[in-house]
Amino acid sequence: MSVIKKPDLSDPKLRAKLAKGMGHNYYGEPAWPNDLLYIFPICIFGTFASVIGLAVLEPSSFGEPANPFATPLEILPEWYFYPTFNLLRVLPNKLIGVLSMAAVPAGLLTVPFIENVNKFQNPFRRPVAMSVFFVGTIFAIWFGFGAAMPIDKAVTLGFF
Repeated sequence: MSVIKKPDLSDPKLRAKLAKGMGHNYYGEPAWPNDLLYIFPICIFGTFASVIGLAVLEPSSFGEPANPFATPLEILPEWYFYPTFNLLRVLPNKLIGVLSMAAVPAGLLTVPFIENVNKFQNPFRRPVAMSVFFVGTIFAIWFGFGAAMPIDKAVTLGFF
């Protein structure tokens, strides 16, 4: 048994939205039980099947066993620490390096305040927030690539 809310087609606002193709959110089947009981489990089981299928088809390979008596030439952190690792590596004063690493969470703490300056939801109407996001993203990607290079090319990536 399905519950269907009938639209009021005499409403001029709904008719205007239907004329533009925008009225589907104002009438139709409710989320419970139709979507939540039938469509969501199919999506969840499909995602599980995809992940399990990929894990079975391409199992993770283990590298060579670790040798506790041989230190590797280049020790790198996990990939998400590459930009801060590169900052610590290229700055001459280690105190400045540690303070620059502390600036990352401090910068993230300013994001809600930057976002609340402008009332618009459209990213193109929030130039300050978009500028901060793009500069931070480009800086993180640039320094992330630089962390895997020798120290003399860590900042310039060999371009300059």
